[in-house]
Formats: sequence, structure tokens, C-alpha cells
Amino acid sequence: MSTQSGPADGPIDPGLSAITSERRQLINLGYRLLGSLADAEDVVQETYARWYAMSPAQRDAIDSPGAWLTKVAGRICLDLLRSARVRRERYVGEWIPEPLPDRTEWISGRPGGTVVDPADRVTLDESVNMAFLVVLEAMTPAERVAFILHDVFRYPFAEVAEIVGRTPAACRQLATSARRRMRASHAPVTPAARRADVVRDFKRAWEAQDIDALIGLLDPDATAIADGGGLAQAALHPVDGGEQVARYLVGLSARAVGMTLLERTVNGQPGVVVQQDGVTAAVLAFDVVGDRVHRIWAVRNPEKLRPWTAQDSGPTW
Repeated sequence: MSTQSGPADGPIDPGLSAITSERRQLINLGYRLLGSLADAEDVVQETYARWYAMSPAQRDAIDSPGAWLTKVAGRICLDLLRSARVRRERYVGEWIPEPLPDRTEWISGRPGGTVVDPADRVTLDESVNMAFLVVLEAMTPAERVAFILHDVFRYPFAEVAEIVGRTPAACRQLATSARRRMRASHAPVTPAARRADVVRDFKRAWEAQDIDALIGLLDPDATAIADGGGLAQAALHPVDGGEQVARYLVGLSARAVGMTLLERTVNGQPGVVVQQDGVTAAVLAFDVVGDRVHRIWAVRNPEKLRPWTAQDSGPTW
């Protein structure tokens, strides 16, 4: 949502400017809560629709438009999260949060790969890495909203309570429970440079179809999860075990003619993009623990690859 004015149009309404400036904050909130950029965009659109559905007098009576927009967006996200379990039951195969590229590589889903407006970009930090988002998926909707609003966006529990519909004390308990989940799944942090080295070595071993090298880079208990959403071929169930994952990946590359692997930043972490004949076919995120890959998340669903490419084709996953 943006407005332009020329010399004859007069200055931009400062009230409108203040409202539209909240868009990036709302996109960031929606993506972290829903794990989907497309859903986050829908939430923002609905939030602004509700704002403009009010009369000018009603809007003028709101002391903090930004807080109002956040409250409405948070409630919409909460409703979507509550219905997500039903929608996930109908989802084909495994569901993985939508992967995001580095801001310098962000492409729109429109033909020609037009760079997206910076206001639509999600800020990449530790709260959007794939491992973090996957843990969020295991939380209840109320836990997720309370945790993200308070611990990530620093909203006081009194304001969180208005969104979640519980008391501030109850919201504090929800956030505490969410932190426990995070700590239980948290492994020692591997330095960024080491993570990049491991992913680079993994990419080279995969390119060389070197099973032994891949096994050496994978944790014995490693798991690979693919998400095709019924729109692209992908394994319907996780592949467990380092050796099994290595053989699975080598089998894929052996069957794929014209497959290229690229080192890319995925949700702020070192990752790999798989291209088939120059078109993005998959985006892989990694959880690196120590010197080995512990988890691989491979997104094949073309609807989740909009920021990476405007088209989709690729090998059978």
C-alpha cells in the first residue's frame, strides 16, 4: 500500500503515511507467527481493510494506530493458527515454513524477477531461522502468539493479553511454556563461519555424489524433510539416518540432468538452492550442530518459492 503525489497533488497525508509505515512491522509479525509470507501478506491486507472500513471519526479516535493495527493483525493470525491444524491435515506430505532469501537476492513472484519493495521484506534474524520456526510449529496458537509478541517484538504482557484474550498472568505463563520448548530443542550454537563451511562441504560432496563424504558430514541421527505440498514431487515422509539421507540425495542427483547447486542464504543461515536448467526447483535449509548436519529442510512447493523464482521445474524429490 503506497501513495504517490506530484507537485499538484499536495503533500502526502501524514496520517496515511504513519499507517502505511507500519506495513513492514506487520509483515514481520505475520511471517513469524504463520511461517508463510503469503499468509502474512493476506493478514496485512485484511488488517488494512478493517482500518479503512472504519469512518474517519472512528480512526481519529484511535490514539495509537500502530498498536491498533498490530492488535488486529495479531488476532487474525491467532484465528489462522487455530484453523491451521485442520488445514495441515489436508496438506499433502510434510509442511515446512516458507523459506526466505537474503534481502539482496529477494525476487518477486512476478515475471521478470522484479525486486520486491523493501517495505515488504522480512527482517532476517535468529527468530526466522528454520530451526526456530519449526519449533514454533509445535507450540499451541496462544503460546506462539504470546511468545513472539513478548520475546521477539517486546510487547508488554498487558498488550499481549488484549490480543490473545487472556489475562496478562496467563500470557506470561504461555510465554514461559514456549521458552521451555525452545530450550528443550536448542543445541549448542555453531559459529556462523563453521556453519557456512559445513554447508559448503556438504554441497561439494553432493555435487560429487560422494556418499562417504556426505555420511561424514551428516549426523548419524540426521533427518531430511521435504515439502512438495502436492504441487511438486517430494518425499511424503522424513528420511531418517545419516547414511539413508546421503544415499537418498545421491540418488536424486544421479537422476537429475542439468541440476545445479548454489550456496545461498536461507532465513539468515547458510543454505543451498537447487536449480534445474536455471530455474529454482528447491530451497534447502540446514541445522548444523558442531561439525555435522543434523536436520535438512527441503522446500519444493512452488507456492513457497515465490521470492526465489517466478517459475518452477526440477528433479523428482
